Amino acid sequence: MEKNLFRKYILLWFSQSVSGLGSSMTGFALVLWAYGQNQSAMSVSLMSFCNYVPYIIFSLFVGDFIDRHKKKTIMLVSDSIAAIGSLAILIALITGQLAVWNIYFINIVIGITNAFQQPASAVAIGQLVSKEKISNVSGMNSFSSNLIVVFSPMLAAFLFSAGGLSLILLIDLASFAFAFCVLLFFIVIPEQFQDRKHSKLFAGIVDGFIFLRNERGILYIMLTMALINFFSRLTYENILSPMILARSSGKSIALGMVNACMGIGGIIGGVIVSVKKESTHKATAIYLSAALSFLFGDLIMAIGKNTFWWSVAALAASLPIPFIMANQNAILYQKIPSAMQGRVFAVRNAIQYSTIPLGIILGGYLADYVLEPFMGSESMFAIELGKIVGVGAGSGMAVMFLCTGICGGIVSILSCFNREIKKLNGIGY
Repeated sequence: MEKNLFRKYILLWFSQSVSGLGSSMTGFALVLWAYGQNQSAMSVSLMSFCNYVPYIIFSLFVGDFIDRHKKKTIMLVSDSIAAIGSLAILIALITGQLAVWNIYFINIVIGITNAFQQPASAVAIGQLVSKEKISNVSGMNSFSSNLIVVFSPMLAAFLFSAGGLSLILLIDLASFAFAFCVLLFFIVIPEQFQDRKHSKLFAGIVDGFIFLRNERGILYIMLTMALINFFSRLTYENILSPMILARSSGKSIALGMVNACMGIGGIIGGVIVSVKKESTHKATAIYLSAALSFLFGDLIMAIGKNTFWWSVAALAASLPIPFIMANQNAILYQKIPSAMQGRVFAVRNAIQYSTIPLGIILGGYLADYVLEPFMGSESMFAIELGKIVGVGAGSGMAVMFLCTGICGGIVSILSCFNREIKKLNGIGY
């Protein structure tokens, strides 16, 4: 029975990965299209902002709903609404009515559907996969997501030049149809509903936070991961690309190589996690992995002066990420009762991702209006920093990587010594 469920998960994982590739290509193509309309980097940042904010807000309210309804149905409906969004963009494009604000609106809708789809999918994984295989499954997910990171920009760029945005949208819709049919006809997700038939709007939030109040170690993991996400998004989300382009005199091939190495690092990490045994010190592994990512990835990215070192930094930053996700998921699935996973995962998403929109907006502001002008000044401090990160265009953004590397590394290392977090080592043994 267990092997049969795991085979079902493999099929679900493959179909969702195909759909994820289509969605990723659409996202990349929309960035190309939007930037081509007004040459504004802020318009691109706002696309991510419009996706994250509703996702975070709705994540606070959906947990109880997810625990009381079929996860399969939630996933099917959520994916269908997202597909309707892609179809709406395609129709607007064909009729010549597509505008950047249309994409913002669709991203808001997709952010809302993701607030339902992602925790429902997380609970479904717990029902299809034994707790002993959760770390391996996390590795598989990291492998597929990073494979998408490597190939979707190349495929999207080629298809965008060959057939335009409309071709990519059609491929996205086809990939959705494939994943939808697999989930509808071939996947049966065992259900464990909570007993209550009626609940108030805030009941799921209250239940989730009550659980976290009693499980302080898990709560502290979520809070520290929110801070780690803030430092990460401050740079990688919207600063990495302009920094590489600025420091390489606009060479897109340099940016492509760095992005590819970032995806390759994630793939390598995902493969290792998917085949290795679970760590006996999961909580410590989370923060040691995060510290390695910051101290080697961000710092080398800051002081690197050429494509080789930026690529090394990209590998160093991304390879530990699957270890963070795998060990965190292993702890959560072990500690959270199945009937409560929807509520707790939804609250987890709201907490951990709440800092991402701030990181995205603040990163762009600091780069354009604070650190780039500062590094171009004659300040003695700027001159001293220039000896570390270099001078010229992009040096201010390099200083941002220097700061996130130091701050993120310190937060990660200090988190290892938190008493409640340390208690979570050895979960499952």
